[in-house]
Amino acid sequence: MKVSGVILAGGQSSRMGGGDKSLMDLGGQTILARVIARLAPQVDGLALNANGDPVRFAAYGLPVVADTIEGFAGPLAGVLAGMDWAYTQGADYIVTAAADTPFFPDHLLVGLQMARESEGAPLAMAMTPDPVRKFARHPTFGLWSVGLRDDLRGALEGGVRKVVQWTEPHGCAKMVFNYDGGDPFFNVNTPEDMVMAQNLLREFDA
Repeated sequence: MKVSGVILAGGQSSRMGGGDKSLMDLGGQTILARVIARLAPQVDGLALNANGDPVRFAAYGLPVVADTIEGFAGPLAGVLAGMDWAYTQGADYIVTAAADTPFFPDHLLVGLQMARESEGAPLAMAMTPDPVRKFARHPTFGLWSVGLRDDLRGALEGGVRKVVQWTEPHGCAKMVFNYDGGDPFFNVNTPEDMVMAQNLLREFDA
């Protein structure tokens, strides 16, 4: 089974004041560089989903695939763009990671594959324990069958935007990533989050 990786960076970063938050410096590297370093060893090929001028990402040497659904349709549009690219690469699945989450597990794909295979599902999603909701979902961290790309395209064209609105009817396995210490799925949305990320960096880089 060939799995390609897709980093989702198609958002507008509105809570960070616009721009590309993935290009912000975190401990001497951009957040994006840290995401690439974690995901690249897990996959057979890697692409970046981003909108606008792709030249700003040229230094990373990755193919940049833009949303084909207009109007910033959310992460599912990025998943579809990734699926379409992966299809041209002969991949069976894509695994996605958010471009603003620099500490996600280095065994993300292994965990998601285990969940998908054990439940016989075409999709899998990352989760973590949560004291209030029991489990917190991380829908931008998932394993997606490339064979569902036309189905997803039709859903997006029909107005579907929420990830779980599309994944649940198809059957989506859940993989719970337990952790001690900092949350590996912590994402940087605000300037305050950048301060927290600097503190977490000491833990995850130790």
